[in-house]
Amino acid sequence: MNTIVIKIGTSSLTNSETGNLALSTISSLIETIINLRQQGHRVVLVSSGAVGVGCDLLGLTEKPRNISIKQAVAAVGQGRLMRVYDDLFSSLKQTIAQILLTRSDLSRRSSYVNAHNTFQQLLQLGVVPIVNENDTTAVEELKFGDNDTLSALVARLVEADWLFILTDVDKLYSADPRNNPDALPITLVERIEQLQELEVQTGESVSGRGTGGMITKIEAAKIATTAGVRTVITDGKIPTNIEKILNGESIGTQFEPQAQQVNARKHWIANVLVPAGKLYLDQGAVKAISESGKSLLAAGITQVEGEFNSSDAVQLCNEEGEEIARGLVNYSNAELQKILGCRSENIPDILGYAGAETVVHRDNLLITN
Repeated sequence: MNTIVIKIGTSSLTNSETGNLALSTISSLIETIINLRQQGHRVVLVSSGAVGVGCDLLGLTEKPRNISIKQAVAAVGQGRLMRVYDDLFSSLKQTIAQILLTRSDLSRRSSYVNAHNTFQQLLQLGVVPIVNENDTTAVEELKFGDNDTLSALVARLVEADWLFILTDVDKLYSADPRNNPDALPITLVERIEQLQELEVQTGESVSGRGTGGMITKIEAAKIATTAGVRTVITDGKIPTNIEKILNGESIGTQFEPQAQQVNARKHWIANVLVPAGKLYLDQGAVKAISESGKSLLAAGITQVEGEFNSSDAVQLCNEEGEEIARGLVNYSNAELQKILGCRSENIPDILGYAGAETVVHRDNLLITN
């Protein structure tokens, strides 16, 4: 029995010309999910479309850019979208549940664990959770950015075996096949770095209704595969391909799970938390944390940027400003301004109280580059 996360985008859910819901595609998707459930698989659906449906109901021809208008449109569209899902799933006697998430819901470790427990209970009860970002309340700086990223984080959250990203192309290509006849198909990606070697070109959504392009799907695959989730990009208009892929057919582009997988806590730090600041490190500190796996000490910090408190996430950068790692910091920015460049044994005298020996402990640090 597999746990499967399926993400479907607005471009697949709606008609590109009219903006209306593509009911034939949605019906095929639901029948596929029902079949997977009958085969014993557990399924989570991450569905875009609230803003697109809202635009259609309100007669808007373009997706709004103003955040407050977009949130209002999402509120209009989410109810209609869930009604369509509920009607079609109910006709096949499948119970569903709506889950709306923001990044802040997952940024606190306790709420992240609670979300994990809720998903597990729903799946054990045979329910299909339908997930979307809560566009109505999310503030811009705490948004996932797109449902591709959200689906990858959900796949990690539910400990999925597979993530299927259904989109408006059938697979990944070396260039955009819609305007480049020499584009070569890519059926298997063993490691993400392979795409840079092939000079794969990425673009934005061409429908005008979605929020992401191929680049967000590759980033989602990177997040998922580091958590051990096999990821597939395939044609959203043919949901029945999911069953064929599970049966071994080579359809779409598959990303193999990475050999060195990141544990749950470090994955949460690197991919869920929004960094509140930056720490610039000298060459010795960069080498110590990236090559020797050591904790970050105050002596290796040359500059502090941003306002943050103890236990906040920060980016760790080299002297050129390139991020090399992320971690949870043991001091506030004000404290670090006083102790940067200092030896650990001198910290109590400088601050007037005993603090942590490390600025970022290795257990709370993940190399990102």
